[in-house]
Amino acid sequence: MSKSSVSRVLANEGVGVAEAKRKRIQRAIKQLGYVRNELASSLRTDRTKLVMLLIPDITNPTWAETARGVQDAMDEEGYDVMFANSDWNERRELAFIAKAKQNRFDGILINPVQIDNDALLAAGIPAVILGLLKGYPQFDAVGSDNYASVNESLGHLTSLGHRRIGLIMGMRHRKSTPTRLTAYLDFMRESGNSLDDSLIVTVPFTQEGGGKGLKQLRELSDPPTAVFCDNDILAIGAFLAAREAGVQIPGELSIIGVDDIFAASITTPPLTSVSKPKYETGRQAARLLLERLRDHDLGLPRKVLLPCTLKIRGTTAEPPHR
Repeated sequence: MSKSSVSRVLANEGVGVAEAKRKRIQRAIKQLGYVRNELASSLRTDRTKLVMLLIPDITNPTWAETARGVQDAMDEEGYDVMFANSDWNERRELAFIAKAKQNRFDGILINPVQIDNDALLAAGIPAVILGLLKGYPQFDAVGSDNYASVNESLGHLTSLGHRRIGLIMGMRHRKSTPTRLTAYLDFMRESGNSLDDSLIVTVPFTQEGGGKGLKQLRELSDPPTAVFCDNDILAIGAFLAAREAGVQIPGELSIIGVDDIFAASITTPPLTSVSKPKYETGRQAARLLLERLRDHDLGLPRKVLLPCTLKIRGTTAEPPHR
């Protein structure tokens, strides 16, 4: 039995190998317990069939759904996904990218913390950005329409009669201004609502941070009647802090979150939240990366903007003075 016939069967090709011979080879493989050496194969094909998903906070359920979308798309093409959590830490982010390069990963899907466009380009690994972040013009990207979702959320609160609307932002380490902050400032200016710097607080991206932010806003001499939170984890933290302080939701305070994680639907009352296409974001980002891996000369980077939906539930209502 020739080496070339065995090699073709091992490679799942079997082209040019007679059916009877192919079955004998497969029986021998099974009896011997042979496992294909993918590392050795990658030296010949220059493909490891490995990609890295590098995210800033693996504890946020949003990333679990995004990761599922990535994994499902990659699995269909025979790729394995390594999950890496930077924990909003620049050193860890750079270390993971170096590891991907050292281990010859085929590509990276990344929601960047600190690495900029030029440094990511210099890494020499095909990459797709998760999120339509400013400053990455040379990379494909998939993200949600955060600007429109903030406008819809604040428009909903304004239609209910709210004029003093607080903003609880999560603490980022990126140099650019977050889209949600830009959208908030633009909306408040254009709508004639109260634009007061004291209504904007920045806290860690944790449930405790959300509670701290709500407490800070409630200590103002003229506290907001509604709060928009950067994500659902912050919103749930603010929700629990308000409940602990005896503040009725939504009777005395309205709250909106972002992401529409499962926990948002089971608070009492259920949390009004911006539903983002988390699974589809991961799946489409994976497809863009796969296309780049098949053809490095696809042309200009592609930017995919996915719409969001405001899920109005039980934490928003008219302000108490109405």
